[in-house]
Amino acid sequence: MKLNGINESNTFTLYFKVLFIMESENKETHLEDLSEIRSMMERSSTFISLSGLSGIVAGLIALVGSGLAYYRLESFYRSTESLEIPFANLYDIRTELITDFILIACVVLVSAIVFGLILTARQARKKGQQLWGSTSKRLFLNLAIPLITGGIFCLILIHHGIYGIAAPASLMFYGLALVNASKYTLRDIRMLGYIEIALGLLASFFIGNGLLFWAIGFGVMHIVYGTIMYFKYDKNA
Repeated sequence: MKLNGINESNTFTLYFKVLFIMESENKETHLEDLSEIRSMMERSSTFISLSGLSGIVAGLIALVGSGLAYYRLESFYRSTESLEIPFANLYDIRTELITDFILIACVVLVSAIVFGLILTARQARKKGQQLWGSTSKRLFLNLAIPLITGGIFCLILIHHGIYGIAAPASLMFYGLALVNASKYTLRDIRMLGYIEIALGLLASFFIGNGLLFWAIGFGVMHIVYGTIMYFKYDKNA
């Protein structure tokens, strides 16, 4: 069969040759378009505006809180003329100190959240990402469920006087929350979650050193993580 004097097979051959030439000429443009589309998809599916500085600030606040809790513990033992002042001995801690510890923990948590939101909002504006969008909502939900569950569980342990397990449990649930939420944010947060879980398990073998592991997990590790994130993502943003 012929089309206007041109064989049909030749027509298809010519068509594919022209298409190949067009594809070759626009190859770089297409690669740029694909790269842009990929970037847009990543931005829409992951919340990439977590601030490294917020991790550093949260770690410093946690260290201050741990220091205050230890100072309160030490003052109590000195006032009772105890010969031994254990470091963060949450195994045989007195009930009258629990309220103070919970109050310090609440202040630390609220302070870390406030500073984290402020710094993350600033980072989101720099990257042109919405702070409270569909992605950040999924991130919050996946982070909140293990955290709330762990918080309630720790309060139940304290209610029953099982103080020594509360610290390891809080670290493990926090680590699980980070791992669970890492699907919707920077993958680096997954490693921090693994470390927090490992610290929680280790603290379970050394009951009575809760504040020490809290200081390492919520303080030191947040500072290390935040510093890495700052130089990796924030500094050149």
